[in-house]
Amino acid sequence: MAAACVFCKIRDGELPSMRVYEDDRTLAIMDINPLTSGHCLVITKTHAPTLWDAGVEDLQAAMAAARKVAIALRTAVKLDGLNMLQANGAAAFQSVPHYHLHLIPRWHNDDKGFDWPVVPGDRAQIQAIGERLREALGS
Repeated sequence: MAAACVFCKIRDGELPSMRVYEDDRTLAIMDINPLTSGHCLVITKTHAPTLWDAGVEDLQAAMAAARKVAIALRTAVKLDGLNMLQANGAAAFQSVPHYHLHLIPRWHNDDKGFDWPVVPGDRAQIQAIGERLREALGS
């Protein structure tokens, strides 16, 4: 455990949170800086800074918990859609170095956007990176 980790402190009850779900491996809480109403976080109980550090069992449990919370959000806030976001490292704007998933309810015309421009990629580069990725995966 990282002694200064805010999510570990929440897990251990040292910091307050609005818990909405908990199992042996995960904890789901309301985000205190929500993008939209109902914005939740699913956190692994075992401290792991990123996807690369987290155990497979914890990752599976986090996804199962995210599904449960997402289903409940449909009822609780009558959403039109849902963004699930997970960031790894400072370059990806990860704000807390403890593996977590954001569940962000969305509504038509909620004015939050998703600024990801559609720009066709270089086909040769896509092919080359895909081949390197296959090699790294051993497939």
